[in-house]
Amino acid sequence: MARYVTNSSDKSKTITLVLCLILGLIGGHDFYLGKIGSGLLKLFTCNLFGIGWFIDLIKIATGSYRDNVGAPIRK
Repeated sequence: MARYVTNSSDKSKTITLVLCLILGLIGGHDFYLGKIGSGLLKLFTCNLFGIGWFIDLIKIATGSYRDNVGAPIRK
């Protein structure tokens, strides 16, 4: 008998989206998801000069953004 395991993050999509809206230019959503390296990059470059913020916002809203271990963020 096959056992199916869904690997999803314990982080909330709603909280991630709100953090991206409020603290997105300094990478607040990446720090919340445990992505420290990309969070620091976004902090020092103003989220890649604003372009990265827009891309992250779309990816979070569509559900394709993942946490630090590659698991999809739960709804």
